[in-house]
Amino acid sequence: MKQITNTILMIRPVSFRMNEQTAVNNYYQKVLDNLSPETVQEKALQEFDDLVEKLRLVGVNVIVINDKKHPDTPDSIFPNNWISFHQDGTVTLYPMFAENRRQERREDVLDVLEDKGFVINNVVDFSSAEEERIFLEGTGSLLLDRVNKKAYCSLSPRAEEDLTIEFCEDFEYTPVLFRSYQTVGNQRKEIYHTNVMMCLAENFAVVCLDSIDDKKERKQLVKYLKEDKKEIISITEEQVNNFAGNMLQVLGENDERYLVMSTSADQSLTKSQRNAIERHCKILSSSLDTIEACGGGSARCMMAEVFLPKA
Repeated sequence: MKQITNTILMIRPVSFRMNEQTAVNNYYQKVLDNLSPETVQEKALQEFDDLVEKLRLVGVNVIVINDKKHPDTPDSIFPNNWISFHQDGTVTLYPMFAENRRQERREDVLDVLEDKGFVINNVVDFSSAEEERIFLEGTGSLLLDRVNKKAYCSLSPRAEEDLTIEFCEDFEYTPVLFRSYQTVGNQRKEIYHTNVMMCLAENFAVVCLDSIDDKKERKQLVKYLKEDKKEIISITEEQVNNFAGNMLQVLGENDERYLVMSTSADQSLTKSQRNAIERHCKILSSSLDTIEACGGGSARCMMAEVFLPKA
């Protein structure tokens, strides 16, 4: 099994904006009052294209699919929440919290991958759980250690416990469940996606341990990472607010490894954190200010990793 891949799928936005339906529990989203919707889309598109170009320059195989004007899907730029791809040729579809995000699931994405020579053997579709208001938002909610078969999940309104366990049973993963929090006003509120406070790479994990308020859960998480010999690089809640948890390790040319992140995440890192990361791989960062502010997600959310076999 491989933990990281050279191929990623990205959806190029056509009507990106702040999604009012996700803002109810994504406290990282902000309204940019001074920008028109057209300007927000224009800036997001520029940020998207710049990131794609940087990835391709280092040899990452980026499959870009254009979003459509209709239906209206302001968050389509974050495909990793509705779909995941697995090495045995399985595609998984997930139930989404926001109604307008459910429209992001598109059959033609699978056609594009098959046209490019990827093999799809079966589709596991959990999306009907939406009817019972049960959600599990893909690799936003599930951090998959594909090699050691563990699924790290911060439970939240977008990651329901029973469905997480069902996923783990179907895919033979051990669930590592906990709750993580951020301070909003004077309250501790659940972090909406695991991949905001944690990143899992081949030999290390970037994680905000301070966000896990329950000491037992925190200890268990550390134990699992250590038993798989992952170096733990701890980040602060302030760094999480700068999307330093929302990173993804990818493979470039000649098997060179890169940790992809936004400029704001990169700039929030301390010298020792940066050194720790660079012992394992290079850092690739790109400005995603508009996407982060309006979307409340960053680099990792924009990339759906493709592990499917080739024909």
